[in-house]
Amino acid sequence: MLRITEIKLPLDHAEGALKSAVAKKLSLPESDITEFSIFKRGTDARKREAILLVYTVDVTIKNEANLLKKLKSDQRISLTPDTSYRFIAKAPSATKAVQRNGKLRPVVVGFGPAGIFAALILAQSGFKPIVLERGKAVRERTKDTWGMWRKGELNPESNVQFGEGGAGTFSDGKLYSQIKDNGFYGRKVLNEFVKAGAPPEILYLSHPHIGTFKLVGMVEDMRANIIALGGEIRFESRVDDIDVNNGKIEGVTLANGEYIATHHLILAIGHSARDTFELVHKRGIYIEAKPFAIGFRIEHPQSLIDKARYGSNYHEVQKQLGAADYKLIHHAENGRAAYSFCMCPGGTVVAAASEAGRVVVNGMSQYSRNERNANSGIVVGIDPEDFEQDYSGDPTHNPLAGVTLQRQLESQAYVLGGSNYQAPAQLLGDFLNGTPSSQLGAVQASYTPGVALGDLSHALPEYAISAIREALPAFGRQIKGYDLPDALLTGVETRTSSPVRIKRNEATMQSINTQGLYPTGEGAGYAGGIFSAAVDGIKAAEAVALSLVNQ
Repeated sequence: MLRITEIKLPLDHAEGALKSAVAKKLSLPESDITEFSIFKRGTDARKREAILLVYTVDVTIKNEANLLKKLKSDQRISLTPDTSYRFIAKAPSATKAVQRNGKLRPVVVGFGPAGIFAALILAQSGFKPIVLERGKAVRERTKDTWGMWRKGELNPESNVQFGEGGAGTFSDGKLYSQIKDNGFYGRKVLNEFVKAGAPPEILYLSHPHIGTFKLVGMVEDMRANIIALGGEIRFESRVDDIDVNNGKIEGVTLANGEYIATHHLILAIGHSARDTFELVHKRGIYIEAKPFAIGFRIEHPQSLIDKARYGSNYHEVQKQLGAADYKLIHHAENGRAAYSFCMCPGGTVVAAASEAGRVVVNGMSQYSRNERNANSGIVVGIDPEDFEQDYSGDPTHNPLAGVTLQRQLESQAYVLGGSNYQAPAQLLGDFLNGTPSSQLGAVQASYTPGVALGDLSHALPEYAISAIREALPAFGRQIKGYDLPDALLTGVETRTSSPVRIKRNEATMQSINTQGLYPTGEGAGYAGGIFSAAVDGIKAAEAVALSLVNQ
């Protein structure tokens, strides 16, 4: 099979045009193409009035070897790589896998994307993992989350951050990443998602997404699959202690006092498991501060973004491509980078707090992406050195300094919002002019329980405010209308990624000083989003499987 890249066609091309273009590229009659499939479809929108679809296709043809030799100078034509997933290690039998030589079952802590795929691979390999999730099953969790959004009632153990599916469940459901994936783990992730009910289009779209409602059903399906394969999933089972003896994992203790012995512990906690970070530090497991970003959510009319990205015919283009997105970055004079983060076309700004008396915002979209507003994080990158600048304690000796920073900013946002889980907000024009906002303009706030208009200039450190104020007009020069005075800023966004890294040996996937502990996914500091976390979970499961069969 051959792979051909960079086949460009008009947005409104006829159904058979792609196959014809491939045949022309190969200088063959269409009848010589025996199999034909789309591997990837992207968009070239550099010319707004002449948007192109860009295809990568896989084809099977007659005399394939001869043709490939003839066209070897064309870098856009190559053999199709084998992207099928192969298990790295499997249990000898269902019984022996968990009992031979007194082996204990592997334990996965956390059931977000990393935990789900770690547990799935272990279950498919015959190792019957035990999954411990502090939150609730996804539908019960959804009720609690809506309780926060509609009534301002926070459940610290069941919310946007904690529960089955992880933080990614209440997001745009983006399924792409910039990670290097030479082993094609991402293909395994996408195939499993399709099996669980995701739209098949995610297999070929260059920027696939799913949305919250579809993710809920998929997560349930994957849970059922793990259980059917012998895995055990326990909800409302928070790990309150980790048993480390002479640098080796011996087991965990749950909040209810139950002790579970294990020598293979995959720590797939999310970026908001602050009490677990504290526990890891307390138990002497190596943990360090890492960079992350802080900022606000910005909302515009989605039609403004569509028109700026698609041109005057944006209504028709949107019908084919969906709501437009964007990715922006500005390097400010103070040395900071301000950039868009987790852009949600046709979505809403959501309450994402997991601790009482604190306000955090994030973005979410449904699969349809048909809400009135576009929203995105506008954030500024910060380093561990900044934690010492703004808060007491040297991050070299206090790896949790970033958590302290997050908590202070979120507590401050809670007060600025009125101490009732409303979020502080300000119109873009007022923010740039240093004037408190008193009423909304053309952009209506999507955040619930509601926003409290005022002055955001003290919601973040001065260097972040300065960088964002400089970036917004610069973004307006890249996307016409982006610096719309009525655009709305809502704060604060602090959970862009984990503020810590539980450092590991990449060869073994184990903690650098604690044997049997596998720090995995976003909370451990090794992923950023659903897709990369899922891939990392697969790698952790493979490392555990190898260890189990080699014992």
